[in-house]
Amino acid sequence: MSLQEKLDAFKADFEGKAPKQAVEIMHRATADLIASGQADKALTAGAVAPAFTLSEADGGSVGSSDLLARGPLVISFYRGVWCPYCNIELGALREAWPAIQATGAQLISISPQSLANGRKAKRDKQIDFPMLSDPHGELADAFGLRFRLPDDLIALYQSFGVDLPAINEDPSWKLPMPARFVIGQDGVIAYAEVSPDYTRRPDPADLLPVLKRLQGSIAA
Repeated sequence: MSLQEKLDAFKADFEGKAPKQAVEIMHRATADLIASGQADKALTAGAVAPAFTLSEADGGSVGSSDLLARGPLVISFYRGVWCPYCNIELGALREAWPAIQATGAQLISISPQSLANGRKAKRDKQIDFPMLSDPHGELADAFGLRFRLPDDLIALYQSFGVDLPAINEDPSWKLPMPARFVIGQDGVIAYAEVSPDYTRRPDPADLLPVLKRLQGSIAA
């Protein structure tokens, strides 16, 4: 089953059980974000990726320059441990990690959640690649991914017990759109995919042709 098939199955099950008004609020928020054109403002292939150093869930810091010295870099921006769609995607990335490694590339995931929540996600999903915390979404901002949730969606999340200010240690109620980037060793983005609809995400296998092309250019 592909990643999108798994996401679709979860969505159908959830929306079949959730109150109609809750589903309408979620759908409207997604439609408004798509209509806003925010995704079109995110960095695209050919742009220079922002450099960064972030804290890793299990301790220590990870810098983009060190990662790129070892090979191309895959970055997955996700919303947090509270998001079931993100957890399904993390599972798919975990399964794809050996194939990504085989191309000589590195893989990291980045979210605005606290390090404690990053550790929980890493433990629950048995993730071997680095999971980094982006305090206040500063790196997501630099990539053009960060947006504020609408007030009715904030109220809905609160009614579900999703306290993003506590989860992210940030009162802003802002999140990144889920996104994946492949960055070449020259620091230039070779692949970019942004998902303003958080229930739709590309399969990790889509990354492999890009990584193999970069691998071939390095070998040449």
